[in-house]
Amino acid sequence: MKPQALIKVWDLPIRIFHWLLVAGFFVAYLTEDDLLNVHVWAGYLVLGLLLFRLVWGFTGNNYARFSSFLCSPVQSAAYVKDVIAAKAKRYIGHNPAGALMILLLLISLLATSITGLAVYGADQGAGPLAYMVGSSHEKMWEEVHESFANFTLFLVVVHIAGVIIESIIHRENLAKAMWNGYKKPPVDE
Repeated sequence: MKPQALIKVWDLPIRIFHWLLVAGFFVAYLTEDDLLNVHVWAGYLVLGLLLFRLVWGFTGNNYARFSSFLCSPVQSAAYVKDVIAAKAKRYIGHNPAGALMILLLLISLLATSITGLAVYGADQGAGPLAYMVGSSHEKMWEEVHESFANFTLFLVVVHIAGVIIESIIHRENLAKAMWNGYKKPPVDE
């Protein structure tokens, strides 16, 4: 039997974005108050990556474009039910649950970044929001920022669990595909 040729799904910009986002988020999350300069620069990296992903969602390859994978929450919920019933369809790009996760992660990371800028402005009088936020609301911004960061961490855990489950169901190493960009082609039914 002739081996199937792999197809390129995740282009280099998406793969670099993904792994830099992983690194940036975890560096920021783990440094918090201990290494403020590192925390701030990791936060700026995350914000810059989010801006890149917004642009790439409209200009990137087919699999990177939002129009190719965003769907309704109803479709995402139906897909999760199919996963639970072990009858989920395989997608070459993002599946409906993955699409919802991407949207939630992008929104949560953006909220984490913006509230981080507010904390930086209120606490240090620095950053692009320093002139807009006063020090009197520093604690509130810290609480909101920490809540979004923790929610993002929760989403990351759910995302990793989803990747593992999908990899098992479809017998495909999705983490490896996000590393090298290639996936197996669709199986003719």
